[in-house]
Amino acid sequence: MSIFDILGGEFIEIIEWVDDSRDTMVWRFDTVGRAIKYGAKLTVREGQAAVFVHEGQLADVFGPGLYLLETNNLPVMTRLQHWDHGFRSPFKSEVYFVNKTRFNDLKWGTRNPIIARDPEYGPIRLRAFGTYSMRVSDPARFMSEIVGTDGDFSRDEITFQIRNVIVQEFSRAIAAANIPVLDMAANTDQLGALVAKAIAPMIEGYGLILPEFYIENISLPAEVEAMLDKRTSMGIIGDLDRFGQYAASEAMLSAARNEGGAGAGFGAAMGAAMGMGAAARPGPWGQAPTAPAAAAQPAATPPPLPGRTVETVWHVALEGSAQGPFGRGHLGRMVSEGGLTRDTLVWTPGQDGWLQAEDVPELAQLFTTQPPPLPQ
Repeated sequence: MSIFDILGGEFIEIIEWVDDSRDTMVWRFDTVGRAIKYGAKLTVREGQAAVFVHEGQLADVFGPGLYLLETNNLPVMTRLQHWDHGFRSPFKSEVYFVNKTRFNDLKWGTRNPIIARDPEYGPIRLRAFGTYSMRVSDPARFMSEIVGTDGDFSRDEITFQIRNVIVQEFSRAIAAANIPVLDMAANTDQLGALVAKAIAPMIEGYGLILPEFYIENISLPAEVEAMLDKRTSMGIIGDLDRFGQYAASEAMLSAARNEGGAGAGFGAAMGAAMGMGAAARPGPWGQAPTAPAAAAQPAATPPPLPGRTVETVWHVALEGSAQGPFGRGHLGRMVSEGGLTRDTLVWTPGQDGWLQAEDVPELAQLFTTQPPPLPQ
């Protein structure tokens, strides 16, 4: 075996990269201790690019195809250093393969809430998240600006920086769009287009492009969403007078379930509830609610006897449920025992909704006529 054959084993004849990973963006071909043979074959597959770097300087970029590394097709490399051996001119250089395929389903999101001004609610805090895809558009710029000498560069090393750019431009887009928060769900495509357009120049400076960008969700803090749910509930309730009748029937049903409630009280409560249900049933084909039949209407209450006054009774909201009805004397005992306070909600027939006890003139006297505490 000649010395030329021995030294020939130190030359690289085939340069290629078969990518078996899902997240590698740049991979360096191993040339440590070896030189690339003059006339070696370089295979660049679809979705790849090969970047030659010599002495720290980018020499050439190859697209998909099969290349014979000779001076006639390496115009830049004709200036590279080489030495003659066996009528061949090998040269030493680093070869980086760049993955130019799309990296899909990359996540982005706001780590902290974004403060924006809503036309209807004023200052609000928003959170958002979504997905995007990324692809290398300029291998040379990507190598010089981001990768450097990293021989195994993955997508996770750049996605954090891209997320910061997206969040920054998303905040600006939200502030400039002036879209009400209740309408943002219907305009996520427009916001996504604005954000993608705004971040494009900076991303292109890295040698990358974002072919797809999506905003999946824009949400409010939990406490603000709870207030919106309450507002929605009030809109569903609609007529407060009819809701008051419903609350009264619920209060009577609750009173009938108490241990001291008699069967007659339960029957009366059920009759009242059934009467209200019949009054609330809508007519056919969306017409106005139909009045119940004359036979189904409850009997009229007889007027009070001459010379006697009818005592006013109240329902009291205690421990999350309506209790009662109670007379004024019973409420006076509850005040002395601490069961009824000024802030306790009370209701009596004819009253416009529930009121605090101190706002009812007849009950406010119960708190002002209480004796002072006993001396020590």
